[in-house]
Amino acid sequence: MSGLDAEEITDKRGGLGPLLTSLRMLFENPATRNLLRVSTRKAVCKYGNYERRDALIYHALSQLAGETTTCPLATRMITWLIRSTIKAGVWLLKGDMDKAREALSDPAVRRGITLVFKGLAYYGVTVPQKLPAPFLIVWNFTNMCNLRCMHCYQRADKPTPDELTLEEKLDVVDQLDKAGVAAVALSGGEPTIHPHFLRVVRELSDRGIYTAVATNGIAFSRIGYFKRAVKAGLRYVEISLDSSKPERHDRFRGVSGAWKHAVKALENAVKLGVNHSMAVTITKFNVDEVGDILDLAESLGVKRVIFFNFIPVGRGEENAWMDLDPEEREEVLRTLYREHKRRGIEIASTAPQYGRVALQLSGGREIAPTHFYLGEDKIVKALAEFIGGCGAGRIYAAIQPNGDVTPCVFFPVKVGSLREKSFMKIWEGSELFKKLRNRELLKGICGRCPYKYICGGCRARAYAYYEDPLAPDPGCILNKREWDTISGKHKIKVRIPNRRVHATNG
Repeated sequence: MSGLDAEEITDKRGGLGPLLTSLRMLFENPATRNLLRVSTRKAVCKYGNYERRDALIYHALSQLAGETTTCPLATRMITWLIRSTIKAGVWLLKGDMDKAREALSDPAVRRGITLVFKGLAYYGVTVPQKLPAPFLIVWNFTNMCNLRCMHCYQRADKPTPDELTLEEKLDVVDQLDKAGVAAVALSGGEPTIHPHFLRVVRELSDRGIYTAVATNGIAFSRIGYFKRAVKAGLRYVEISLDSSKPERHDRFRGVSGAWKHAVKALENAVKLGVNHSMAVTITKFNVDEVGDILDLAESLGVKRVIFFNFIPVGRGEENAWMDLDPEEREEVLRTLYREHKRRGIEIASTAPQYGRVALQLSGGREIAPTHFYLGEDKIVKALAEFIGGCGAGRIYAAIQPNGDVTPCVFFPVKVGSLREKSFMKIWEGSELFKKLRNRELLKGICGRCPYKYICGGCRARAYAYYEDPLAPDPGCILNKREWDTISGKHKIKVRIPNRRVHATNG
């Protein structure tokens, strides 16, 4: 899931786009590198009635946002210098400092910018940018679920006997806080039905971490429970809805009535004014109703629809016939781009190829650097290579219900256990993560592709089909020959609601 709001990350020319780009430009200069290194040192400053030990850059960003802080004299001098440098950078890029301040009033945004500073200090400018900790953690909070979805990457059903205890979950929260993680998205299984859900939401939120959830919507169809979650600190809700037709969604999700609950949850999100999205897994099951799904979203008042890339893992491995072939995926991405331009809602895709499609269809004017935002700004284009397409093991990671760490929720390769090592030791020491951070190691067409720094292919799909995370992504139109090779292995007939198709099992 996307976790952070697109506007909070890029916000066109007005806010964080110029800020992030100015950081990159300013600190490519050797004369400012010493300031950059100093800015990552930790110091204690007082915020009202509590003290916070954090990087000097975090304190400087807090002051820039208008927070009242009390810091030692030496710290005040350095934070003033940092603030002045940032203001100069935004001014040079003709950004709006007032909008930047507004964005920085959010502690989660300050955490994210601090990570960028640290990445520049530790690694210099890299393409894509390396970070000392992830922007986003997707935490598969539990394997417990009240649906039986055909594509579930977890094969979610009942809680596993080795799931983290509440005490262990709270320790994970502390570790992510100390690492500087900006956002945590709770997923599953179905996190909202777990007895620890509200407590962990509150613990994350109290630390200034942007807290999100991916849900089937059943629990949030009850507006009272939804309000309790928002009061606990939940800021973003992603509700799955895979068809405009109730019977088709219910079949896909395995339980009658699922569609009705998901729609009600979306209506509640709109009513409560909670930042939200409709999440659609695009497959052969629903590829014929993209327009109808978007019509439904507009009728409900939904402002953001995210089309998820299908990955054949978990139950999805058994239903790999649902995967789109490269031509279908390319057409879907082109349709999403056109619909985004035509409609008044934000339309996104987690397929990293969306960045390339947007760039090609716009004649080089637009880009989707995080796969869910389009803009005609040169700054946004600079951010595209800065953020860099697929972020598995690079700008985000996943935590499993038992504390195992993986590159992403669709990438079932354990790189460490939080019961055995700290999160930071795993993040810094994993050999797989190091490989995923180096686009020069990509193989085949992906390794030679001119778009590899804004796309890089989906590494989870590469692993699912080849058991090689550096292999080419067979879902891309540029890799059609790869798809033709692997899709010829197994051919099956599958009955889908209202139609019969000849499909492949990769």
